[in-house]
Amino acid sequence: MIGFPQYPTFQVFLAIFMAIAITMLLLPAWIKLLRYRQIGQQIRADGPQRHLVKQGTPTMGGVVILFAILVTVVLLTRTSSEAEFTRVMLIAFATLTCGLVGFIDDAAKLVKERSLGLRPNAKMILLTIISVAFTLVAVNYGNISPVVSIPLLASIDLGVLSTTINVFGTAFYIPWLYLAFVFLLMAGMANSVNLTDGLDGLAAGTVMIAMVVMAAIAYRLDQLNTALVAAATCGSCVGFLWFNSHPAMIFMGDTGALAFGGAFAAIAIVTKTEVVSLLVGGIFVIEAISVIIQVSYFKLTHKRVFLMTPIHHHFEQKGWSETTIVIRFWIITALSASIGFAWFFSQST
Repeated sequence: MIGFPQYPTFQVFLAIFMAIAITMLLLPAWIKLLRYRQIGQQIRADGPQRHLVKQGTPTMGGVVILFAILVTVVLLTRTSSEAEFTRVMLIAFATLTCGLVGFIDDAAKLVKERSLGLRPNAKMILLTIISVAFTLVAVNYGNISPVVSIPLLASIDLGVLSTTINVFGTAFYIPWLYLAFVFLLMAGMANSVNLTDGLDGLAAGTVMIAMVVMAAIAYRLDQLNTALVAAATCGSCVGFLWFNSHPAMIFMGDTGALAFGGAFAAIAIVTKTEVVSLLVGGIFVIEAISVIIQVSYFKLTHKRVFLMTPIHHHFEQKGWSETTIVIRFWIITALSASIGFAWFFSQST
């Protein structure tokens, strides 16, 4: 760790500032490079017609976002125990590997010159591998319990159905129900944030707000390094928004969206706020549920509930401006995240 004052609050705010600075310094050069290489966004043919003007806008801004987070975390985090080091590495693993899946997806879109990249099955297989590896390391080496807490209500032990095997003389614990739960949370959040990334500034702004709350939760739990990761993620979103606000000069692509979702889920698991995180990241849940409702209802009735999904496109079709939708979704995120933090805080006091 570099020689800055050791006050925890100072470190958290420094992480935000460093990530902002790194992102804002590097993005202009990255945008120029992407334009020179003609690496631009492929727009859905069946999407809102007003989005067609965004065709060719530089994408894969998530590469710079990930770099800013990684540099900030490496420079600022310090570990006092093996379990703490493992937890930080777990968050980094989830963030970077989900980002890598997104990078592959973005690259496939560019090669095929269409808005669809990896096949859904291939993406889910990769996310399954990531979530299983994450869970097994978390419960065996990160001192993370397979218990899911619902503040003020109950704690559910998802380790009741488990297997212990001997690997090179070491007992290896496999909690099957918790494996499934982490997969649903991690893959669900990764895809939900990706669905949210459909308007200029929408995903970056909502992730920024949600990560502020996750940093506060981690700080409250005395998990400073986890708070630093969340703060760095928040800062990278702030820096990215300078270039991603409407009209966007660059998009984060699946590289950034999947990385953000993976990071959010990983921080929730490490802080044992898996259920609370569903409220903190409520806007992502709403976006995903709108798609599930639309698809399910259409298969049953051949009719649509919404004009278009994810739900932010529904409001576009109703005539709302892009900026109006984004700001109102930020407000909804701030409200749900605040309620989520209050829910968490009611149990931690």
